[in-house]
Amino acid sequence: MGLLLSSNPSLSVSSILSPPPHVFSFLSSFQIFLIPPFPPPPGSDSGSIIRQFAMNLIWVLVLILLVFSNGHFSNGVSTNSSNRPEEVKIGSMFAFNSAIGKVVKVALEAAIEDVNSNPAILEGTKLNLTMHDANFSGFLGMVEALKFMESDTVAIIGPQSSVTAHVISHIANELQVPLLSFAATDPTLSSLQYPFFVRMTQNDQFQMAAIADIVEYYEWRDVIAIFADDDFGRNGIAALSDELAEKRCQISYKAPLDPQATRTEIMDVLVKVALAESRILVLHTYPTWGLDVLSVAHYLGMMDSGYVWIATNWLTTVLDTDSPLSSESMDNIQGLITLRMYTPESELKRNFVSRWKNLTTHQMANGPFGLNTYGLYAYDTVWLLAHAIDAFFSQGGSISFSNDSRLSELNGGNLHLDALNIFDGGKLLLNNILNVNLTGLTGNVRFSSDRSLFRPAFEVINVIGTGVRTIGYWSNYSGLSVLPPETLYSKPTNRSSSSQHLNPVIWPGQTSHKPRGWVFPNNGRALRIGVPNRVSYREFIAEVPGTEMFKGYCIDVFTAAVNLLPYALPYKLIPFGDGVNNPSCTELVRLITAGEFDAAIGDIAIITNRTRMVDFTQPYIESGLVVVAPVKKLNSDAWAFLRPFSGSMWMVTGGFFLLVGTVVWILEHRLNDDFRGPPRKQVVTILWFSFSTWFFAHRENTISALGRLVLIIWLFVVLIINSSYTASLTSILTVQKLSSPIKGLESLRTSNDPIGHQQGSFARNYLSGELGIHESRLIALNSPEEYAEALKKGPKNGGVAALVDERAYIELFLSSRCEFSIVGQEFTKNGWGFAFPRDSPLAIDMSTAILKLSENGELQRIHDKWLMSSACSSQGAKLAVDRLQLKSFSGLFLISGLACLLALLVYFVKMVGQYFRHYSGEEPESSGSSRSSHFQTFLTFADEKEESVKNRSKRRQLERDSNRSNGGGMESTSAASNRRCTEMASNRSVSFGSEV
Repeated sequence: MGLLLSSNPSLSVSSILSPPPHVFSFLSSFQIFLIPPFPPPPGSDSGSIIRQFAMNLIWVLVLILLVFSNGHFSNGVSTNSSNRPEEVKIGSMFAFNSAIGKVVKVALEAAIEDVNSNPAILEGTKLNLTMHDANFSGFLGMVEALKFMESDTVAIIGPQSSVTAHVISHIANELQVPLLSFAATDPTLSSLQYPFFVRMTQNDQFQMAAIADIVEYYEWRDVIAIFADDDFGRNGIAALSDELAEKRCQISYKAPLDPQATRTEIMDVLVKVALAESRILVLHTYPTWGLDVLSVAHYLGMMDSGYVWIATNWLTTVLDTDSPLSSESMDNIQGLITLRMYTPESELKRNFVSRWKNLTTHQMANGPFGLNTYGLYAYDTVWLLAHAIDAFFSQGGSISFSNDSRLSELNGGNLHLDALNIFDGGKLLLNNILNVNLTGLTGNVRFSSDRSLFRPAFEVINVIGTGVRTIGYWSNYSGLSVLPPETLYSKPTNRSSSSQHLNPVIWPGQTSHKPRGWVFPNNGRALRIGVPNRVSYREFIAEVPGTEMFKGYCIDVFTAAVNLLPYALPYKLIPFGDGVNNPSCTELVRLITAGEFDAAIGDIAIITNRTRMVDFTQPYIESGLVVVAPVKKLNSDAWAFLRPFSGSMWMVTGGFFLLVGTVVWILEHRLNDDFRGPPRKQVVTILWFSFSTWFFAHRENTISALGRLVLIIWLFVVLIINSSYTASLTSILTVQKLSSPIKGLESLRTSNDPIGHQQGSFARNYLSGELGIHESRLIALNSPEEYAEALKKGPKNGGVAALVDERAYIELFLSSRCEFSIVGQEFTKNGWGFAFPRDSPLAIDMSTAILKLSENGELQRIHDKWLMSSACSSQGAKLAVDRLQLKSFSGLFLISGLACLLALLVYFVKMVGQYFRHYSGEEPESSGSSRSSHFQTFLTFADEKEESVKNRSKRRQLERDSNRSNGGGMESTSAASNRRCTEMASNRSVSFGSEV
């Protein structure tokens, strides 16, 4: 063994433990070990030769045991090399002569050559690729797939067509053979129905999401889809419809094309498209005839200014493969936006691109062709499959097949279905395919949780002149951006509208101005616009007798808005109604949804149930429901000055004047000479002080802190009351007042009186449905004259108590009828607008025009022209408001009352303390003293001036000190007591005596 290794330095242990073909080579040459490799040196004896022979024999036996124990007697546990065959068969099917197929063929051959020449990838196992031409046929593709299944194929690369992939995926599921498609982009192939289908290219779901983001970015709402009517086209457009719906956009018209459509058939379809409203066209088709569609569109004038064409990535496939196109073809695609699957720049990609010319040198029998992204994905598919097969063998997988019992039951025919076998390792190989993570020509190749390629991205391309220009990128991570997607992956996800950007575009017609995206259908039919045929309030809208013309406020607003549109608007006004009764605007709006009218204008209120049926423009006049009732004038009289306050307010205010005056007198009486004197004078002082504070004219000064606190709070209350009274009295004496028994909506609801409303107005449904008023109380009226008559009669004479109608009508009604007035507040807020079908772009343009009319003052001028009248507007009459009630000032009175109570409490506690401090020790201790005498003494003390009490207390203290020093006894005490009684009697005579 040592000799073998020394004679062959490249041989290692891993090569010794090689697959069975190498084992046989070792076994066939084991004779080497039985013969001494070199002649014995001179002098060697026969014993040394025998020992060397025995050692060589032992090494050979050990080698044989190791090889066979690992290779054949391991009970299913294999090493990395034991089950690796010399080659693995894989298949591929696509259309060799297609724009995709001719590129893919070269890419697959190059990938197979690169993989097989790299011993590190499969450790000697070769990939044997067999390619079959499906020739654009789904049936031939299915037949070729069955042929692959008969030849022990472990995986199939392809098919190219999504239609074929749907069929073959069922075969792959049954026989458990992975199907790796580099070009089948149908989103439905990613469903759980096809577990063995692996998409090695970008899913159309992401491409359609990119288109939807572009449509939203340019603020378009409707698109027209032109597509191949097969699984590829239908399912792709279905995905586009879903993505647009998330952006509140839609496909307004679908134009399917036969996958093998002739030029005549294409023209028939595009003529219908040209008659549609939208000008945003999405073309989702095949490279084989996509240019034919654009050629017919150019012939029909559909490549001119105003159109927007968005082509899916089939166009970049043609541009990358067959460039340069003919000048005629380039003229047909000027200004288009298209997408290209994004593959980041890398050294691997640049090297392969530089090899491309050499790889295609012998493939150019029909002319040179370039490299497209499908070729890059096909190349990476081979490498991904090679890595998955390598991992498959490393995990002990083996290439073995077993019969399908269900197919064996069908061997009675000539189809030989029993030759189709199930790949036993199919599930293991599929799992390894989905778990591969490598870097290829297209970047990082791995799968996300939904089995789509990780982080899909597209380039947004604009065709200009003789070439193309990248105007931005799209990725499902960051949306639209002018930066490559990989530069944004390190930043937080930001899909806000402000973060979406694209570079400027040159649109069809060689214009840089963004197309509006829609026009009126060029089919010779003007818009049918419904107009209410009113019999009342004809200032708003009225048909001119003997003509098909209309006039009025609403008509002038509509005409002025139409004149501001940047395009001509063909329309015809059609009256709606019998001319006897006012028509229902809700019914008029409903007829738009039924297709009888294309729009509706007039006095149409924007309310909830109508907005569910149509789209409205910006309101051009504000309105809302109000209550109108008869009113009478309230003239001023001799007692008008009492009206500002209610009776309770007057009583409480007067009571507080007296209360505050009394409290201030109590707080000031013992300190302030202004609040002392004979009883009659004190009563006059209280009354004068109380009511003089109304005019802030009180003469008496306040000395005590408590008195000042109470007075300042009361003066603030007086200030508020005085101001309110003055304002209310001014209004009463200077403005004419109106009075009505109906105060507003609430008083109308609680009564049982009949209520009038306009015939055909939504007011009836609102009153009955929203407010719960019984319909028997609701009376329909058809004209202003009927309004006035019903209100004058009143509910007792067969009329109505009040009328509920929209403010716009009522203002016109009241302009010449001063005996009625609006009572209460407006209880709904809405406006009038023009109605258009749902998602109509005309509604947006008309709203913009109405806003311009409002900004430039034209809307107000039209209003003044039709609705300005002044019979009652200059009189300044207002509905009488309620008097000022006590509850409006209850907080102020509460604060003042609490201040008075607190001041009195503090004053009483302070005075009791003084009483006990000055007199409690000097009361006579005779048994004859009683509670009444104590209370009388306390009252006398409370009436006494505080300064006198303090002086007397000082004198008594001096006398006590003198008596203690002279030894005086009871006589001095008795004399002091007599002196105190005399002084108190003297004070009483001063305070309560009669005036002299």
